[in-house]
Amino acid sequence: MTDVPPQLFVIFGGTGDLAKRKLIPALHRLGSRNLLGEKQAILGVARDEDFDDDALRSWAREALADAGVGADEAGDWCDDRVFYQSLPNGTADEFQALAQRIEKIEGDLGLPGNRVFYLALPPGAFPPTIAGLGEAGLNRSPGWTRLVVEKPFGRDAASARELNELCHQHFDESQIYRIDHYLGKETVQNLLVFRFANAIFESLWNRDRIECVQITVAESLGVGSRADYYDRAGALRDMVQNHVTQLLSLIAMEVPTTFDADSVRYEKIKVLKALDEIRPQDVVLGRYGPGSIDGRDVAGYLDEPDVPDGSHTETFVSLRLRIDNWRWQGVPFYLRTGKSMPRRLTQIAVLFRRAPVCVFEPLGSCNIGSNVLILRLQPDEGFVLCFDVKEPSEPLTMRTLPLSFHYRDAFGEIPEAYETLVLDVLTGDQTLFVHAEETEASWNRYDPILQSSLPLHDYAAGSWGPAAADRLLAERGHTWHPPVDV
Repeated sequence: MTDVPPQLFVIFGGTGDLAKRKLIPALHRLGSRNLLGEKQAILGVARDEDFDDDALRSWAREALADAGVGADEAGDWCDDRVFYQSLPNGTADEFQALAQRIEKIEGDLGLPGNRVFYLALPPGAFPPTIAGLGEAGLNRSPGWTRLVVEKPFGRDAASARELNELCHQHFDESQIYRIDHYLGKETVQNLLVFRFANAIFESLWNRDRIECVQITVAESLGVGSRADYYDRAGALRDMVQNHVTQLLSLIAMEVPTTFDADSVRYEKIKVLKALDEIRPQDVVLGRYGPGSIDGRDVAGYLDEPDVPDGSHTETFVSLRLRIDNWRWQGVPFYLRTGKSMPRRLTQIAVLFRRAPVCVFEPLGSCNIGSNVLILRLQPDEGFVLCFDVKEPSEPLTMRTLPLSFHYRDAFGEIPEAYETLVLDVLTGDQTLFVHAEETEASWNRYDPILQSSLPLHDYAAGSWGPAAADRLLAERGHTWHPPVDV
């Protein structure tokens, strides 16, 4: 692993929810594993003028306590490295004051000028913050400078292009880390190892052996307190354009020449460019109504707090996609994601083609199913290979049984996604981050859906979505593969 050089980690939105729940705990865990090097400081930047260094240190101690860190350990860690700078209005003078504070902290601590600027901000704050950094000269430093941008990166193809253009006015692409926390999950990264290190599977990974691929990203929670954001986004923007499409590209990509950022990202971009036009008959949009999850009554979307009357926002999307290339011609890729579904689940099901001839018909058994490879990304990460075996009985009877692997059993607790991604930022590894061309290629495919007026299909909370999503598969003789516990 590349050593982490001394650096200053600047968090815009430094008193926000993402910093508290994810970033501060991730940085602490990396430090406790001796992965951050000897010198590292954190500068929280926010609008509150009443905050100061001591207030942010107290706030960070609370964040670490919530993450299970002892009071003494949290106190020592925060007092040594946590600082605060207010940026109430985002003016040029305030960015100049920020630059001066950065230089002072680096001078006092003997840091060489390596800087991370993490935008843990609402999307509307990205452009002025990026411009402010560039105009204050904070896009360059005595060491290296890296800009981390959270999702969503744009609202459509046009806004994504504008944001990319703004980023490139002030930062090189090599400095920009568009983060998608799904890509930091160990099991997502293992998709590449699973495919390209195990020839038994890669040799089967094509249209001749695979009948269809199904990707499910289900959330059991409803919109909760996020209605203000979610009603302006919807499931397509919030999940499909980024998380689900990233999983699709990793499953479908060609073998990279080497395992480095440029090669992996190049192959992912090729998949997105090979996606066929998405037709209206390939799309099902849904919205959850009242229902029951785990024995408790759940309100429908329109009855959730802060959801405007007459909202037409989708909480469920199902797609049938086609990849127009040599490997995948004729293989349907089914994607679905939704809120208020029966359980939290991220699962990829690869259904292999059935045996072309049933040789067991004379023995009275021809109920041969498809072999299925289940890749479980959350929860209980692992994979399952389902295959047919003979039951010890007469007449001949076959049963589909699973062969499973569970990450926790093999490796214990695996790192949280943000730990992996923060460490990659600090070491300069862009493999798990999204390239500018990826964002635009993805938005280009989904823009026609965003601009259309497709109907919303109702589904009960606690179900797997509207019946129309099942028909999307049934038209090709398929059904959604049920969850398989690893």
